[in-house]
Amino acid sequence: MNFRTLTAFAMSASLLTLAACGDDDEDATPTTTAATAATTPVTDEPAAEGDIVAVAAANPSFTTLVAAVQAAGLVETLQGAGPFTVFAPTDDAFAALPDGLLDALLLPENVDVLTQILTFHVVPSQVLAADVTAGEVPTVQGQSLTITTDGGVQVFDANVVQTDVMATNGVIHVIDQVLVPEGVDVASLLG
Repeated sequence: MNFRTLTAFAMSASLLTLAACGDDDEDATPTTTAATAATTPVTDEPAAEGDIVAVAAANPSFTTLVAAVQAAGLVETLQGAGPFTVFAPTDDAFAALPDGLLDALLLPENVDVLTQILTFHVVPSQVLAADVTAGEVPTVQGQSLTITTDGGVQVFDANVVQTDVMATNGVIHVIDQVLVPEGVDVASLLG
């Protein structure tokens, strides 16, 4: 799956999800699900070499993220040329999701929703920590992330807890929450 195919797929999934949601205005803004960064710190081991997927797979703090990327069929895409910037939630961030949500997201019938959530964490360019500025940043998913820099870098309410984990096709910045794009009703997956 190449970048254009992924973008088209994500846009199609977004349209289908929005159409299924109808005129439901429950949540007009993107949401984040909290996790505490202090419970399991990201490893301070030297970064692995390789693409985004290889670097994430070599880090014990990203086992859930790697499993989700595999379930969504995004491995080949994130192994592509890029460059990518990935705001990567830790295992603790995924563990803080409501009970049963992660299991529901990993089901084959929910691959479109999982893809939307994962691609909402990916920026289609390389942005190093030194280059981060406050503002809106477009994602592969199609919506934008809101970045703030007062008192530390945040993506919406998620704190960036580690920066510049380098890969051959981009960079990973570690965050302490899972980001959910506007229009994605995760509560419906628990029903």
